[in-house]
This record gives sequence, C-alpha cells and structure tokens, in this order.
Amino acid sequence: MNEEQRLLFAIAAVYLRRKRKRRSVWVHETIQARSQHGEYHRLVQELRLDNVRFQQYFRLDRTQFDELLQRLPGWAQHVAGIVQEVSKAIWDCLVEDYMPVPTTEDWRDIAAEFHHHWNFPNCVGSIDGKHVVIQAPNNSGSLFYNYKGTFSIVLLAVVHAKYCFRIKDVGSFGKTSDGGTLANSPFGDAVRCGTLGLPEDTLLPGAEDLGHQPHVFVADEAFPLRRDMMRPFPGNTLPSRHRVFNYRLSRARLTVENAFGILAAQWRMYRRVICLSPSNVEACVKATCILHNFLRRTGTVRDPLANLGDGQCSALHTLSISRVGSNNAAREAMRVRDTFVNYFCAEGAVPWQPQA
Repeated sequence: MNEEQRLLFAIAAVYLRRKRKRRSVWVHETIQARSQHGEYHRLVQELRLDNVRFQQYFRLDRTQFDELLQRLPGWAQHVAGIVQEVSKAIWDCLVEDYMPVPTTEDWRDIAAEFHHHWNFPNCVGSIDGKHVVIQAPNNSGSLFYNYKGTFSIVLLAVVHAKYCFRIKDVGSFGKTSDGGTLANSPFGDAVRCGTLGLPEDTLLPGAEDLGHQPHVFVADEAFPLRRDMMRPFPGNTLPSRHRVFNYRLSRARLTVENAFGILAAQWRMYRRVICLSPSNVEACVKATCILHNFLRRTGTVRDPLANLGDGQCSALHTLSISRVGSNNAAREAMRVRDTFVNYFCAEGAVPWQPQA
C-alpha cells in the first residue's frame, strides 16, 4: 500500500467514524436487570409505568395484556417452557370471540364492507397464501422446500375488508402451490361442496339488468376460476375492459396482502427462520393470527391505506398479471367474471380507475 492509498484509507476511516452516531444507552437498564430481578415480577411492573415501552416489548398495550392474562389463568409463568401448549391455549380461549365460523349473516356483512371500503360488491373475502419459513425438518426430503428456495409451511387465509382473518388453514407443505393448498384444505372442501353458508345470489348495486350474481372470493392467478372465486385475466397485453377488472380485483385483494404485512410487522418470528417442529410452528402461527384479530378489535389501530387517496390507489392499474397455466374454468365462472367486467366498466365504475 503506497502513501496515497494509506492517506485515502485514513480519510475514509475518519469520515465513517464521524457519520456513525453512538447510542447513549445500548440496553435499557430495566431490560438489563431482568436476569437479577426476574422478568414478570419486576420487569413487567416497571414497563407498566411507560405504556410506549410496554407496547414495544409485548406488542400489546396494558389493557390488552391484562385482558389476555385474565383469559389465560395459570399459564403466565410457564410460557418459556411449553410454547405449543400456551399457543394452543391462546387459540382456544380467543377463537370463539375473534375468529368464529362465519354465518350467512356474517358473510353478508363482509360483502357490505367490501362494497363500502373497496368498491367490490358481493365480495365475501380476499384469499391468499403465505410461506412461513422454518428450519428443514429431519428426513423430510423436499416436502417443505418451496419455489423461493427456503423450507416453509403455508398459511392460507381469508381476510375481510378491515384486515382481520376470518378463515385460516395452516400446515400445508411448502412445496404445495396456493391452489393445491386450497384444494387439500377443509375450506377448499367446503367451497366445492357449497357448505360455507354463503348468501343467496343478489343484484349488483344499480345494475338490475345484469341479474342476480353470486357472492365471490377474490384471489390471484395461483387460484382457480370458479363461480364463487374470481381471479384476474392473465397476460400483459389485455383489452382495456380486462385491465379495469384486474385493477378492481387487485384493489380488493390488498386486504389480504396488508393483513400478512401487518402480521409480519407485529410478530417478529415471521422475519427469520423458525427453528421449531412443524407442529409447534403451526400452533404459533394460529396464535399470532388470533392475536392479530384480538389487537385489531380491542385496540386503536391505524389502517395501512388510511392516508392514501383514491387517486393514489389508481397507480395499481400498472399491475401486470403474468401468463400462467390454464385452468379448466367452467363457462358459468367465466360468465360471472364477464358480468363483473361489464359492471365495473358501466354502473360500478369509479373515477380513479383506468379508462375502459
């Protein structure tokens, strides 16, 4: 290294040292003392004095924490030792209140909310799958290996207009596609058998001439086109009417994408490889899903799109749907989709959508 290179290296080192801002406190004294004084009897009581730090530590505010604690008597002191049992207890004590099996009236309320918030009538939920990355189980071969190059189990979820989970299926092998996960799930069986209790076909608002239309789920191109499940038109070069439909469907699908984003931001286990058995991971995922609903319904929450105007959402019209393998969609399913195309380009058009 010559003299000039040494000089440049020294200047760079000084510059980086000046740019780096040193923390005044690396570990807060309350957290640092938990090993000496205990976590629950000392740390929790001190955190209660500061609601902001309490919520950052537990992901719940004090009121939510106390309510959850009352629902789990006798479990608080055992959390570190029996993850699966505590996760199951959280699910069991909250599921009836925060993720009950939807009734026909529940589906009708969800459809009204989708029409009000997302301008998609007769929509009873947005469906998608999320890969939960795990450590490869012993002797599992390629069962859990997914197309992203990681090992995972699949969380399949139906989300309503306000980002709460209404139906979930977790535990499918990572190698399975979203469509395959749906086909092999109890929810998929209920969809095929027509036992979900969906409302009867109704008229689209302001479009009596189009006749009665079914209630539908909105999904991406990985799912099949069915009479009760709408997917976008594939391809990059589409007629303007099809682009309008894809935009409106993608806009309604934001609910499930946002719900997964909120879930990953709230529970940090989704940001890394989970080194547990698949059964324990499944229990943890179910617990976080029900806690997600619990937090959204009992606390003050901020909607991810609250600050976006309708005009800003219109940027979604640039979304292109890549061509995928053909699904043998029934003529009735294609007829329903064409009816929605006609509705979104006429009576159901909104000012900010792409022009047909």
